Amino acid sequence: MLICAGFFRLHAYGQEASRSETVKEQGTISASRPAEQNSHFLPTKVGRKQPPNSAPEGMIWIPGGEFSMGCEDPSGMAAGGPDMMADARPIHRVRVDGFWMDEAEVTNEQYKKFVRATGYITVAEQTPNADEFPGVPRNELVAGSLVFTPPGSLVGKDDYTQWWRYQKGANWRHPDGPDSNINDRETYPVVHIAYADAVAYAKWAGKRLPTEAEWEFAARGGLSGKAYAWGDDLRPNGKWMANTFQGRFPIKDTGEDGFAGIAPVKSFPPNGYGLYDMAGNVWEWCCDWYSAVYYSQLAAQGEVAYNPQGPTKSLDPDAPMEKRRVQRGGSFLCTDQYCVRYMVGARGKGEVATSSNHLGFRCVRDIVLKQSR
Repeated sequence: MLICAGFFRLHAYGQEASRSETVKEQGTISASRPAEQNSHFLPTKVGRKQPPNSAPEGMIWIPGGEFSMGCEDPSGMAAGGPDMMADARPIHRVRVDGFWMDEAEVTNEQYKKFVRATGYITVAEQTPNADEFPGVPRNELVAGSLVFTPPGSLVGKDDYTQWWRYQKGANWRHPDGPDSNINDRETYPVVHIAYADAVAYAKWAGKRLPTEAEWEFAARGGLSGKAYAWGDDLRPNGKWMANTFQGRFPIKDTGEDGFAGIAPVKSFPPNGYGLYDMAGNVWEWCCDWYSAVYYSQLAAQGEVAYNPQGPTKSLDPDAPMEKRRVQRGGSFLCTDQYCVRYMVGARGKGEVATSSNHLGFRCVRDIVLKQSR
């Protein structure tokens, strides 16, 4: 196993293992919670504006509107875990305009068309720049990405380097390393996608990445104050609603939801707007810089935030020197044994040059196109 010291500056939660770091995964949550937990959420006001024209292929019209954005403290809920998720509060009102959104995460087939048309080379396929990793021996500066690797025995959950490795030759074509491939996986979400890789595809497709506010408005599907994209019940009528991790984490995913590991897109029911996989499967990039205090800044303005674009720079107290963007939705590694940040109002974050085998994206399109930052 290749271990570059400069690649493994680890962090506390979320996708954010980087070429400079590795990941702590985010989990599920039971639906049971006190009624007063919803007290900060006001009803969602869905926009009345109809789509301006016929739907672009594979996209869903999101009507826009006003909603309560953020997440209650889940630590007092059943299976809520210890993380209070302070960065997802205060809950605040936001209004977004209508937009088109990909109904599912971008797939291997779609990304392959982009690469064939443009010759694009992803970050994971490029040899890291020695100037960005001072002190790392040149022979360790090799192209690759982060791959989840279950340990052979029970381990503590305070050191996630025990189940993540920097794998030479891992990239979107070879998700588990150079001996793997994506043959017969055309409908699986593309992974090992760094932020620049997602932006490049979006621009080629005439789209952009969603803002964090757009992503959450769309994920809620018209609902207000619910724990999940489908409601408050993790498994309504015993039915799995997302691709997550069952079994003893991180040793073995037993696949009780039908999949041990990543799943094809659209394997689970859509939310109220017709969007698939807004929880679980793979993390999704948003265009906003991540700031732990951004919600407090918005709430302090004392008014409804209109189409918020995120802060002007990254601000993560846990990694102040790293440039981080928001990630949303959780992945196939989510489990209530570890962390609950695949809840619909929870936030993730990731260093922009980092990719992994549980990180992908989806795009949006405006009536009047805006470019990703």
